[in-house]
Amino acid sequence: MAGPKVVVIGGGAAGMIAAGRAAELGATVMLVEKNQTLGAKLMLSGKGRCNLTNAEEDMETFLAAYGPNGKFLYSAFSRFGPAETLQFFSSLGLETKVERGKRVFPAHGGAERVINCLFDYLKRGRVAVLRNKEALNLEIKDGKAVRFILRGQELEGDAFIICTGGKSFPKTGSTGDGYRFAKRAGHHVITPAPALCPVRLAEKWPPQARGLNLRNVSLSLVKEGKVISKRFGELLLTHFGISGPIAMDMSREIEDASASEGAGLLLDLKPALSAETLKARIGRDFEKYSSMMFKDSLRDLLPGGLIPVMLEKSSVEPVA
Repeated sequence: MAGPKVVVIGGGAAGMIAAGRAAELGATVMLVEKNQTLGAKLMLSGKGRCNLTNAEEDMETFLAAYGPNGKFLYSAFSRFGPAETLQFFSSLGLETKVERGKRVFPAHGGAERVINCLFDYLKRGRVAVLRNKEALNLEIKDGKAVRFILRGQELEGDAFIICTGGKSFPKTGSTGDGYRFAKRAGHHVITPAPALCPVRLAEKWPPQARGLNLRNVSLSLVKEGKVISKRFGELLLTHFGISGPIAMDMSREIEDASASEGAGLLLDLKPALSAETLKARIGRDFEKYSSMMFKDSLRDLLPGGLIPVMLEKSSVEPVA
């Protein structure tokens, strides 16, 4: 007896896992992807290394990383959390390793290895894959989803799983289609806001040091003179502003704060040092390099890429 027919819309990580699992449970599965390539965003995760999950075992700590609405995810993560994610990929033959901050990566091969494991998972379940097929509309009849209208094709099914992602990276196919489908099914959709994304700054100096990765720095979000959020770790300077783990982690809060006046960011290059200790350190360096140019006296304190910026901000002539 043939199993139920399940149609999965979206060929990212979630779509591939959902399709493979439905097939494991006996369904006949069709996976629809509007691009030629499956798992496009996986290739971007962790700079191509593919940050699979976080090994934090305490659920409250884990959910706190998702902000004030993190508890919404409690039920889902209780069923399939970090431990289950690691078990799943282990069952596919993927070895993993835990790095700083409890971030989990493939032990070998990066994102490409992960995608190949998921491809094999689909093949084992005999999942049919439709590529270059854009889902245009979800048809509802008598309160039930009955078919998806694709470009040039219609697909009926007993169940439909929408795995289209959000609007985070349109070039990979995440253009917000799922919100439209959810509305068709009667769901209320909250207007999406940027999160886990780079931050564009009004400051003009970051492009001067673009590509510079700053480690062990702190980034504070300040509103009306009060620090309302703070992160410690790595930050990347770009041609438009800042990126990297701490900037992206704080991006939702930055977006919320930017809607009102009096908000700004503070970058501390030496957060482990008190103001007094830093002042003494600078004094010792100036004394040590007293016979050299000012810019050379900063080389023990700052990355080379930041020295020209600091010279400009300090108004000290570089030849003095």
